[in-house]
Amino acid sequence: MTGRKILYVLFVIVIAFGAALAGTLAGGYAVYRGIQTKSASSTTVAQPAAAVETAPAASQLSVSYTEIETAITQAVSQVGPAVVTVVSVTSGQLTPFGFTSDSEASGSGVIVSADGQILTNNHVIEGATQVSVVFANGDQRTAKIVGTDQYADLAVLKVDGEMPAVAVLGNSDNLKPGESVIAIGSPLGDFKNTVTVGVISATGRSIDTSSGYTLEGLIQTDAAINQGNSGGPLVNLAGQVVGINTLIVRSSNSGTVAEGLGFAIPSNTAQAVASQIIANGYVSRPYMGISWQWITPQISMAYRLPVEWGVYVSAVDSGSPADQGGIQRGDIITSIGGVALNSDNTYINTLFNHQSGETVTVEINRNGTTKSLKITLGTSSSGQ
Repeated sequence: MTGRKILYVLFVIVIAFGAALAGTLAGGYAVYRGIQTKSASSTTVAQPAAAVETAPAASQLSVSYTEIETAITQAVSQVGPAVVTVVSVTSGQLTPFGFTSDSEASGSGVIVSADGQILTNNHVIEGATQVSVVFANGDQRTAKIVGTDQYADLAVLKVDGEMPAVAVLGNSDNLKPGESVIAIGSPLGDFKNTVTVGVISATGRSIDTSSGYTLEGLIQTDAAINQGNSGGPLVNLAGQVVGINTLIVRSSNSGTVAEGLGFAIPSNTAQAVASQIIANGYVSRPYMGISWQWITPQISMAYRLPVEWGVYVSAVDSGSPADQGGIQRGDIITSIGGVALNSDNTYINTLFNHQSGETVTVEINRNGTTKSLKITLGTSSSGQ
């Protein structure tokens, strides 16, 4: 190759390299300018190109993380002082070797009235002989159990004296999936007034308690909830209590490990139940008057029963609605008010869909024969 040709090739290479370098610098500058623009305007959703139909400028979504963080801290400062640690003591039980020592457990609660009414879970204080609460500032006071409701897993406590703060109950019916929420409580009993943040994952969830009934209408959240958080509030960014944290699910029936599956009782349910407890000391439930065992297909197969689902009547209270309506020991109730009992319709939940004083048709299986009976439900503080 001649010297002239070599110089020509080098000239072409230099020109091409220069053009590429200029493009790279221009592109880098454009990206840099884009980052500057984004940083200066909080977080704004990009608008579509001019060739595509665009929404009006007023519909642009702009989210300030500073505003969100401020809302969270304000909600915590508002509700946090009203959150308490609930300490329950259960007396020792008699064993063949004598009495066992007293046992202590802890959960959380939230002050909902200036005269010292505190909402918590039933399972936090169930069986307790002594209950006390520890305020956020460390003060401890003895608490009285006003009343409990096993089927909603709620309890109301009462403490005397001036309250450090009172939480406001919000409207849980307005909750939407994706909405930010805050859980406040005392995980493990040691980390008092811990704050965790998450979102509403879903509403209207149902959880089988393995005790013959289902907790229904629960709020699902991914805000971290641990043992000891039970009874503490789930709070929205307006500083309102929208739920009472009650349980977590760590694994499925197949053994699959799960994370971020926390559940809370809606504030509207908590308010309705608490109002009855405060007024009467208990929650009025429709009452049939039987002792029973839940029948599943597995139990039915093991004992060769004539039905796959239902409740086996092991005893009938004398003079109860069931006794007056003709139910006998050994009957199997298969349907209440036209609703068949099964995995989706447990006995307690189906019974609680009716009102005290209501007459319902109860279908039973007696010695392999199906019968329909009319039962006028009574009133009880526990149901069944």
